[in-house]
Amino acid sequence: MRFLLIIPAYNEEENIPKVAEDIGGLIKDAVVINDGSSDRTHDVAREAGFVVLDHPYNIGVGGAVQTGLKYALRKGYEIAIQFDGDFQHRADQIENILKPVLSGEADLVIGSRVLAGDYRFSFFRRIGSRWFSLLLSLLYGAKITDPTSGFRCYGKKAIGFFSINYPEDYPEVESIIYALKAGLRVVEVPALMRQRTSGRSSIGFFQSVYYMLKVTTGVILSSLRRFRR
Repeated sequence: MRFLLIIPAYNEEENIPKVAEDIGGLIKDAVVINDGSSDRTHDVAREAGFVVLDHPYNIGVGGAVQTGLKYALRKGYEIAIQFDGDFQHRADQIENILKPVLSGEADLVIGSRVLAGDYRFSFFRRIGSRWFSLLLSLLYGAKITDPTSGFRCYGKKAIGFFSINYPEDYPEVESIIYALKAGLRVVEVPALMRQRTSGRSSIGFFQSVYYMLKVTTGVILSSLRRFRR
């Protein structure tokens, strides 16, 4: 089966070469979605040999991921892997999140830092992750230990659905609601990840409270939304 690595990146010129080295010859097809970066992310990604799709301005990780999924759909890929450009995700863990899709067990697979057991969350991120896990359990009975993880694998159905329906801002938790409401099979597997060492996180320390309030509101509204098929 043909699969594509989607790498959303915003001001990740320092990390993209590390990502390229980590991937090495493991992945044949990969695309960097340069989400309006103000640094040399575009040039560095091209120099590393990636296909690069540029947004003229920053629209957020949700828009970047959806651009990648639309590209995957248009090019006929059957599987897409979301692999962030900040060097936190590990290429040697890709096989773990691929397996449930390849076996036909899942449409969307989430790589869980919690199940892997060795990742150190900041205090606010740990609280946020636990709160969203509880919210998903209360609303849908879904047992997701790491709902904010961006390390994901999308099967053919998920690529088609999310290319049309995808949250714009802080999309990780809301997209799980989208998937569950659409009847997609969501599976979580352990995935080892690195701590961020450079670049700019999409969620800073001072955004934590705003993030929790916004995503909680989004999750509740998403539970009432109808989706396009």
